[in-house]
Amino acid sequence: MKSMIQRRSTGKRGIPKPAFLIVCGGEKTEPNYFNSFPIKSVCVEVAIKAEDPMSLVKYAIELKKDYLTDGMKFEQVWCVFDKDDFPLGEFNNAVKLAQEKKLKVAYSNQAFELWYLMHFDYMHSAIGRNVYIEKLKRKPGMEGTYRKNDNSMYRKLLDRQPNAIQNAERLISQYSPVNPGRDNPSTTVHCLVQELNRFI
Repeated sequence: MKSMIQRRSTGKRGIPKPAFLIVCGGEKTEPNYFNSFPIKSVCVEVAIKAEDPMSLVKYAIELKKDYLTDGMKFEQVWCVFDKDDFPLGEFNNAVKLAQEKKLKVAYSNQAFELWYLMHFDYMHSAIGRNVYIEKLKRKPGMEGTYRKNDNSMYRKLLDRQPNAIQNAERLISQYSPVNPGRDNPSTTVHCLVQELNRFI
């Protein structure tokens, strides 16, 4: 179990700012990526809860309450987690609980690296998450060098981000009805990315 909060406050002291709480299931890949956004007008708190999706969602709910007790209200609270090998029902229940508690979810089935691959190609075939990494190592600019904890991925992929958003939207639209645990591959990371882009 690992829980940690990384603070990123911007703007002048004493002036209320929109605030984001982003709770990530990965210890480095996701936090490194979201902490790289050059946010100018919003307070961003990135927390880590390296456990199963349901534990992460419950942690986000409690963390939101704790911050509210301390006088800080978040405009948006996001839960970022992967399907990995978690059971379909447990994964879907985590998404459902988050939605019931008015939290937003940026999930990936199977893994966060799917979002990175979407920057290069539209991919709709189910493959193992280890194959994602092998594919990334063959992409332009990352030949043989991709590492899960690479803190330069935002910069490396930025020019291709519009393509990733388009591909992710196209992918999620093929599922009707949406079933996060079964829809492999799928990702909603682009929804969080679009929200953060509003404050750059």
